[in-house]
Amino acid sequence: MKRWMAGLVMAGMMLLAACGEGSDEAGSGSESSGESGDTRSVTIEDANGEQTIEGTPENVVALEWYNAEQLLSLGIQPAGVPNVEGYKDWMNTGKELAGSVEDVGTRAEPNLEAISRLNPDLIIAAQFRHEQTIDRLKEIAPVITFAPYNEENSQNLYKALMDQFRTIAKVTDKEQEADQALEELDQFYEEQKQRLVDAGLDGARYVSSMTFSSQNSPTLRLYTDNSYPAQVMSKLGLENVYEADEHMQYGYTEGGVEPLQNFQEEDVQFLAFVQEDDNIFENQLQGNPVWENLSFVQEGNTYFLPGDTPVIGGVSSARALTKEIVDSLVEE
Repeated sequence: MKRWMAGLVMAGMMLLAACGEGSDEAGSGSESSGESGDTRSVTIEDANGEQTIEGTPENVVALEWYNAEQLLSLGIQPAGVPNVEGYKDWMNTGKELAGSVEDVGTRAEPNLEAISRLNPDLIIAAQFRHEQTIDRLKEIAPVITFAPYNEENSQNLYKALMDQFRTIAKVTDKEQEADQALEELDQFYEEQKQRLVDAGLDGARYVSSMTFSSQNSPTLRLYTDNSYPAQVMSKLGLENVYEADEHMQYGYTEGGVEPLQNFQEEDVQFLAFVQEDDNIFENQLQGNPVWENLSFVQEGNTYFLPGDTPVIGGVSSARALTKEIVDSLVEE
């Protein structure tokens, strides 16, 4: 009797095991990795035309920090990023690189040997930095190349970067995650815009700048309307009063403090991104009469944001940037 029962149990276990093996096979296909028989294929348009990516990339190297941030916003840890320590210093998005992420040289000069060692199944490059290296990168892995600063895309750098985010989501089969992230970002804009309304800052006029010293001289990058920061601030109902004489493909002009004398209206706010170890306002501009006599300095309408606040990227960058701007202006 006991042998009969044991036989039934063994037969049941063998049946379950066989069903489990069948389930694994049924689960493989378009959503699985290349080694498991991934037959997925995606065709996109990048800076070099039509590109077809076979399979679903999982081991991705991003050669620009903002593309690394876009991967993180999709829940993907990049395999490699150039100048990892620099990324941490400048891209405080709330999405951190894992300790496993390898450093692959610099953004301008990626280390091809280091990239090859990672055996990536996708490399994301920037045309303005890597145009001369694309062919060598393609010998390592499929490459998609973006050109945010060309004539068309630089008209609105925020849109260009968000289009990149959507393209990366399509290639990595993360479109649902991208749609949800963008929807939540729009909701966040509305919430933060209401904070400004409640603080009486609806439609506030501003000048914004990235600041640093160059050869010990105070340098300001004044953001134009096509820049990523200005576009984020426009979504918050803020008005940029700075205009360049010509289109600026990188979204800013660079110079000293003197151009700020053109904005002496009492209602203008001045926002500056300042590195903690390179504070031009505490150093070179302390006691400078041009700076000290500006109306927004006199009125106390100056706001200094952390230098690691991201000023380019995807959803996580936009969210972090928005929070720093509104927190600074509202000063709760």
